[in-house]
This record gives sequence, C-alpha cells and structure tokens, in this order.
Amino acid sequence: MPSFFTSVIHNFFVAFGVVIGASVFAGISAILTNQPPLEAMMDIAGSIKIWAMAIALGDTFSSFKVIEKGIFQGEFLSIIKQGIHVVTALLGANAAYGYIRLIQRFGALWGE
Repeated sequence: MPSFFTSVIHNFFVAFGVVIGASVFAGISAILTNQPPLEAMMDIAGSIKIWAMAIALGDTFSSFKVIEKGIFQGEFLSIIKQGIHVVTALLGANAAYGYIRLIQRFGALWGE
C-alpha cells in the first residue's frame, strides 16, 4: 500500500497526464482532419478536467466510503486526507489546462 504522500503525487500527475494526453491527441486528430489544432486542444482540455479528476481519484465509490466512515465513525482525518486527494487531482488537471493555455499563447506570439 503506497504512502499518503506517494498517492497524492500520483493523483496530481495522473490528472495532469490525462489532460495533456487528451489535448495532444485532440491536436493530432485536428491536424489529420484539417482543423486548427490549438483550438481543438483548448476545447478538449477545458472539457476533460473533471474526468481527469475522476480518473486520478480512481474508484469514486471508495472515496464516498471513506467520507461516510469519517462522518459516521468519527474518523475526520480520513475526510481530510480524501479532501487533499481531491484538491491535488484538481490542481493537476488545472495545471495541465494552464500548460495548454501557455502553449496557445506562445502559438499566438509565434504566429504573428
């Protein structure tokens, strides 16, 4: 069983990787279909963030189980840990979205 810190780092990078990977492949598909790739990348990056969080967290029912355990059995530390996992996955997805936005801005600068 991985440590808490290890699983938090994994959550961040899994969410980050899902958004980056989906955006890159959306850009490739846009090139193949003669569409603007940066526009396709931004569209998919914005719409996939919530799914990246869900993927990073894994089985959402186990998350609800931990929250239920924390509320009804008084284990508030487990609720705090689960909250940290959720926030970390959200930060990873938003960091990837910011990275794609940065690519878009550099593309606008280089295109001029």
